[in-house]
Amino acid sequence: MAKDGHSDWVVTGPGARRRVLSDSPDLMLVLFDFEEGAVGPIHQHPHVQGTYVASGRFLFEVDGEERELNPGDSLVIPGDTPHGCTALEAGQLVDSFTPRRDDFL
Repeated sequence: MAKDGHSDWVVTGPGARRRVLSDSPDLMLVLFDFEEGAVGPIHQHPHVQGTYVASGRFLFEVDGEERELNPGDSLVIPGDTPHGCTALEAGQLVDSFTPRRDDFL
């Protein structure tokens, strides 16, 4: 179990930051905070990623396909799949990674 403030915010790019909410070797939860127009650039990693839109609107690109996601929407991104997003308005995403992303610790 982890309480709010478990970890500090880390700036990930202009207008974007993340904070680890909780983690174990098998699973990690991360809160991402985006200002309008902020970009999560296209990248890939071996971890399976689940993303839940807590607030805001986002344009996601996953393996070359674009889709707009709104509050309450979610998606699962297989490992090693190129993906990224742009915040169409300010908002927050809750991401899960399995296994844990040790590079975020």
